[in-house]
Amino acid sequence: QMEDPIQLKEEGNKYFQASDYEKALQSYTQAIKLNKDKALQAVLYRNRAACFLKKEEYAKAASDASRAIDTNASDIKALYRRSQALEKLGKLDQAFKDAQKCATLEPRNKNFQETLRRLGANIQEKVNARGALRIQFSTDSRVQKMFEILLDENSDKEKREKAANNLIVLGREEAGAERIFQNNGVNLLLQLIETKNPELILAAVRTLSGMCTGHKARATAILHYLGIDSICTWMSVDNEEISLAVCNLLQTITDCLLGQGKEEHHGKEEALVLDTKKDLKMITMHLLDMLVSKKVSGQGRDQALNLLNKNIPRKDLKDHDNSRSIFVIDNGLKKILKVVGQIPEMPDCLPLTENTQLTASVLLNKLYDDLRCDPERDNYRVICEEYIKSKIDPQDMDKTLHAVQIVSGVLQGPFDLGNKLLGMKGVMEMMVALCGSEREIDQLVAVEALIHASTKLSRATFIITNGVTLLKEIYKKTKNEKIKIRALVGLCKLGSAGGTDYGLRQFAEGSTEKLAKQCRKWLCNTSIDARTRKWAVEGLSYLTLDADVKDDFVEDEPALKAMFDLAKTSDKTILYSVASALVNCTNSYDTKELVPELVQLAKFSKQHVPEEHPKDKKDFVVKRVKRLLKAGVVSALACMVKADSAILTDQSKELIARVFLALCEDPKDRGTIVAQGGGKALIPLAVEGTDVGKIKASHALAKIAAISNPDIAFPGERVYEVVRPLVSLLNTERDGLQNYEALLGLTNFSGRSDKLRLKIVKEKALADIENYMFENHDQLRQAATECMCNLVVNKEVQERFVADGNDRLKLVVLLCGEDDEKVQVAAAGALAMLTAAQKKLCSKMTQVTTQWLEILQRLCLHDNMEVQHRGLVIAFNLISADKELAKKLVESELLEILTYIGKQEDHPQKQHIISVARDCLTRCMDYELIKPLSQA
Repeated sequence: QMEDPIQLKEEGNKYFQASDYEKALQSYTQAIKLNKDKALQAVLYRNRAACFLKKEEYAKAASDASRAIDTNASDIKALYRRSQALEKLGKLDQAFKDAQKCATLEPRNKNFQETLRRLGANIQEKVNARGALRIQFSTDSRVQKMFEILLDENSDKEKREKAANNLIVLGREEAGAERIFQNNGVNLLLQLIETKNPELILAAVRTLSGMCTGHKARATAILHYLGIDSICTWMSVDNEEISLAVCNLLQTITDCLLGQGKEEHHGKEEALVLDTKKDLKMITMHLLDMLVSKKVSGQGRDQALNLLNKNIPRKDLKDHDNSRSIFVIDNGLKKILKVVGQIPEMPDCLPLTENTQLTASVLLNKLYDDLRCDPERDNYRVICEEYIKSKIDPQDMDKTLHAVQIVSGVLQGPFDLGNKLLGMKGVMEMMVALCGSEREIDQLVAVEALIHASTKLSRATFIITNGVTLLKEIYKKTKNEKIKIRALVGLCKLGSAGGTDYGLRQFAEGSTEKLAKQCRKWLCNTSIDARTRKWAVEGLSYLTLDADVKDDFVEDEPALKAMFDLAKTSDKTILYSVASALVNCTNSYDTKELVPELVQLAKFSKQHVPEEHPKDKKDFVVKRVKRLLKAGVVSALACMVKADSAILTDQSKELIARVFLALCEDPKDRGTIVAQGGGKALIPLAVEGTDVGKIKASHALAKIAAISNPDIAFPGERVYEVVRPLVSLLNTERDGLQNYEALLGLTNFSGRSDKLRLKIVKEKALADIENYMFENHDQLRQAATECMCNLVVNKEVQERFVADGNDRLKLVVLLCGEDDEKVQVAAAGALAMLTAAQKKLCSKMTQVTTQWLEILQRLCLHDNMEVQHRGLVIAFNLISADKELAKKLVESELLEILTYIGKQEDHPQKQHIISVARDCLTRCMDYELIKPLSQA
């Protein structure tokens, strides 16, 4: 008889494989008696449980499996065998728990998923058979009660709403999510979704989102249990709220699979290694399939595009792995092109929303920008060219029309690629030919494509030569307003392209106000679709270059509000057009200053000299700014700034920054701008975008920071984000006003807290502020000195003054002797604080310049009481610091000055000055350098 447990285990395994379960049982039992190793003991109990299952002795099987689990809670074989035994014993609730743990540990195991479904169905059957809803397994009473209420059709509506909200909250808590998950909750949530009741669907989906957040294993298990097909079907419904909720669920699952978001600690589950690549590919393929499915609603298609936009391109271009973008280009680029090529007015069009095609263009742009080398970009271009060629058919105009629409869509995405596609043989000619078609749909698509194509000067020249006459004819003859407005915008755009004599100037013939009035009419007409109204905004972005037009426009409050409402939509063209129109209305564009001598010379040679329109003068501009503020322009701009980076381009950011700067011109308006979210909106504009845009935004921030309470203008941590933009203006390349207002803003900030002072120092602003203290310009020198006066409260700044080898203290002492009273106040304040905080600086002050005593005496005798008080405080600090230094002061004329002031009668307005002088004399008496008058 063997006495080695391992040999007995191997013997048992052989008997088991031979289906001799009785002998296998004997071997495992003998091994259990002899074995002393815990890990082996768990294996032996697990194997004996398998024997009992085969012998249909389920209670013993469950008992042995439990002993194995006691040793290793993650023993998946023991868990599954106990689940099988418990199921046979009728303990479905406990069996379901074990099966669910197995599915959590191995989310891809189809056997576990099938067991879960079977057990869930069996539990539900038992519930239905009894004719009353009772959850039969051990669960938290709160969860049980919620599901009872929600699944009972006769429940009170208010109770159901409360239960739904409570369930969502519980799903967001880790403990609550785990309780729901471990107690058949996913199956019950699925039942809520299958009720087709929108409120219950939303509650279930939002609960599932909470359960998935930050838990990769649970998210993976839920994904496989629900199935990606079902999730995409729910997202496809024509209900914006449900579609968005399901999109958020899928985003949460994707974040977990990508390892993003806040990760919680889940004990042994942290050690699980889940291969997520297959799941991510599966999700991506289903999203791409949704793009071209007629069963998918416009809302669902938008959400699929949003998920692709968010998760496919790299977040950081420093990351070299762009494999997700390559995968989508190879497997789904044609599907995205099909979406941008849709024509809403045609009967075979896929269900779309107003934003679908632009979102698809944004995705095309992001994918193209995510490519790393020319071969990848060439592959992208070739796929596009082949797809467009497959659509061009001289015998089928509808098909050809789709090809033109695709080119138009690409031009709104990766513009450089769009221009290459325009260079394909016959594409431009085809656009011009379609403009001359009798069919309105042909004109609509062709005119829109020509507008997008004319952004490039070389293309605009071709269109001017070949298409302007057609556009004029279309505008004058068509009764279709959708076509008419596009033709007008096309002519406006061509009129501004390359300074030509065509387009707007030639076509308008002095009637720009009439055309603008028509655009405003279209803009305010809510019965016209938003896609058409956006063209009215683009038309106004060109027409407002005319001073009369912009003046009329700002007086038309309904038109302004309609434009601001459109600006809140996710549309790149609208954002740019709105920003352009506002730049024109506020005159915040750059203008060339005319040199008087050159103007005279031009007049002498009888050349045309452009003159400023009366309505472009400052008074009119100020009135327009006030009208815009009253109409709510700041809220609209703040909303525009929140748009996705692919929609809010750097050019649009610069335009918005220009408008903000114009709005901040009057200090009285800055409070309104802050109240409507302008301060918050300016911060990202000052950090990202074009260099010009960042400077303009930083200057606007400086204007606000200079006069506003930072706690109100930039509450919380936001104030620290403003420091860097302000410091960026302390640059010799910036103009004097930008320097000055940045210094005022930093002065205001440095007076608030030491943390802010430290932030200013860390941004390396100290050297720049010191440089401006040397400036010849009085206001700049004064602002810099005031800023330094506040900064010296900080210990790190004080240490820099104490350090050897610098002239910082000398500069401050000399500034105390300046004739500019405001500079004296600030410099004396700085010196008073420095000498009070650092005794070393008291003796150092006497060494930096021979004029120190003369300057100090002048301060103590100053007519300005504020300067005089600060001078006396400096004297007191010097006397208190060192007896020898005090002796030096007593031996000078300063003693006479102190005595004169100290002897003065008490006076409420001058008491603080008299008291300091007396304190100086008292300290000298303490040193026995002078005697009281009675002892003299």
